[in-house]
Amino acid sequence: MIIAVNTRLLIQGKLEGIGWFTFETLSRITRDHPEHQFLFVFDRPFSPEFIFSGNVTPIVLSPPTRHPVLWYIWFELQIPRILKKYKADLFFSPDGYLSLNTNVKQLAAIHDINFAHRPKDLPWLKAKYYNYFFPLFARKAQRIVTVSSFSKEDIHKTYNIENDKIDVVYNGINTLYTPTSEAERQMVKANYSGGKDYFLFIGSLHPRKNITGLLFAYDAFRSSVESDIKLLIVGESMFKTRDIELTFEGMRYKNDVVFTGRLGNEALHQVLGASLALTFVPFFEGFGIPVIEAMNAGVPVICSNTTSLPEVGGDAVLYADPFDVSEISDAMVKLYQDKELRESLIEKGFRQKEKFSWDKTAGLLWESFEKCANT
Repeated sequence: MIIAVNTRLLIQGKLEGIGWFTFETLSRITRDHPEHQFLFVFDRPFSPEFIFSGNVTPIVLSPPTRHPVLWYIWFELQIPRILKKYKADLFFSPDGYLSLNTNVKQLAAIHDINFAHRPKDLPWLKAKYYNYFFPLFARKAQRIVTVSSFSKEDIHKTYNIENDKIDVVYNGINTLYTPTSEAERQMVKANYSGGKDYFLFIGSLHPRKNITGLLFAYDAFRSSVESDIKLLIVGESMFKTRDIELTFEGMRYKNDVVFTGRLGNEALHQVLGASLALTFVPFFEGFGIPVIEAMNAGVPVICSNTTSLPEVGGDAVLYADPFDVSEISDAMVKLYQDKELRESLIEKGFRQKEKFSWDKTAGLLWESFEKCANT
């Protein structure tokens, strides 16, 4: 087969959740299936590290897709031209965007449809684009893959898509995130938190990630226990961060909150491994990769009891209602004060994380490729 792939999120030094999904799965699939040809379609100059094997042909297709109007041009005008020119048998889109203007079979990875439930979290035009086009993409797709049973059911119910058209392909774990030594932990704490223990959040600064709720909970935690533990927030600003800024400015313990911005992989590994616990309490999540990466690093987790997170966390995390600040704060107190609980969650986490690996993800995704091609 000639398989065209939307690789616009393979950006050197800037791999986010879907970018990592693309990288980890396609690096394995192209290597394991040399009998097929892959066309990697980029929207800007690419790094050679993303050309994983000899059966990959890179194509740079302008314009760079930085705006809904440019998304439309790229997917509705440019992609059909490339599919026709190279006589592609299949088009795979790891971020779910498809072309409505081609008859080539298409496989969409729709990780979640948070925008259907929380449109106000996004800039107006992006929310309109997603909520107009993604139902059409879901119906146009020959098959859909998604990253949790929660998301499968959500896509099925919200878009009225047949269940047997949707395959669940869990995310994997970046094996970089492993337990760190005591010496490493002390060094990291000296660098980031003045030598103090800290709770950690990893993710984009985005309304649905509930950073404001976490900040309120941290203030309540510090007010209820005698502790100098800090809060580290790792990630880049995304949309509508004014509420985060206002909440932070009004905090009693704001001097003990550290915003690190985006961190590279090795720094992120060190910061995760040295944390007392991951505090990850978003309102809506299609999977929640930081949860299983914390498990792999031997770090206990507090996370939301909503959407996909109980499916991913199993019995290995301490849950809290993301809409209830006192529940988040109580979970922080409980985990901080109970060493046995932390050790128990770490042990359970080591077992739970065995369910997830990028090898498994790539294998299941390839099965979806084959189903799509043979439909």
